[in-house]
Amino acid sequence: MLELQSKPWRDIFYESSDDLTLYARHYTAPDERYRSVICLAGLTRSSRDFHALATYLSTHPETPRNVYCIDYRGRGRSQFDPNWRNYIPTVELADVLDFLTIQGLHQVGLVGTSRGGIITMLMAAARPTAMGPIVLNDIGPVIETRGLARIVNYARRMPSPRTWADAMQIMREINERGFPDFTDAQWDQMARSVFEERKGRLVLSYDRKLAKAIGTIDLSRPFPALWPEFIALSKMPTFVIRGEHSDILSAETLNEMVERHPNLRTMTIPHQGHAPTLAEPDQVSAIASFFAVND
Repeated sequence: MLELQSKPWRDIFYESSDDLTLYARHYTAPDERYRSVICLAGLTRSSRDFHALATYLSTHPETPRNVYCIDYRGRGRSQFDPNWRNYIPTVELADVLDFLTIQGLHQVGLVGTSRGGIITMLMAAARPTAMGPIVLNDIGPVIETRGLARIVNYARRMPSPRTWADAMQIMREINERGFPDFTDAQWDQMARSVFEERKGRLVLSYDRKLAKAIGTIDLSRPFPALWPEFIALSKMPTFVIRGEHSDILSAETLNEMVERHPNLRTMTIPHQGHAPTLAEPDQVSAIASFFAVND
């Protein structure tokens, strides 16, 4: 495993079980007194999404903790998989578990946004001893078909911008319904999480073949519910964050999650859809408080 120094995080490169080179950011705390946290991003997103949260958690004046933000295979700085059929949650879960083993991490806190939350629920069923408190960001055991169709369609048809202004406009057109109050600075930040500059051109930060993997989903039927996997979280303190305008996690599903989980708290983020940014002061402070009381 190769580790490269960088600020304000440390770059980690490690090998998957099938010999892909994968990447994670490590936001270092002064010591290891407090539980480490793993951040898992959405379907097409990367470790960059968690910069604000990871910085806040790792530099917290009272409970600073190590934070690791993982790029799945085919996303961010991780190697693309030559077999697009491996872009599935079970393979990505195996990569995350490999990372925990390599780093010697146990009973970690987890923050899972969208796809990351699905992986978190699968982990609860497969290896619950690896986990501590859980944050699910705008995801639950029932995924609304309307929102899933939107995600599948934009992954299939994401245009290639020529400039950062073009990239901002693309993000606005795709997401404005869910984020009606976003500023230009926030659209710019979102664009820079989805695109990156290589050799003077803007390109996607994920493998376009990911669209083939999610293209196998049958949108004419409801996505299979993950209630057994969610119930596996019942022994772990869980914090569910939902965007007010979410088209992935419905208010009805959230209410049922509260009924089925004995130690679950919730937070609804006004004026945001799928998925809340986890970058605003109220969001990062709420997550820090949740981990602090569950160390």
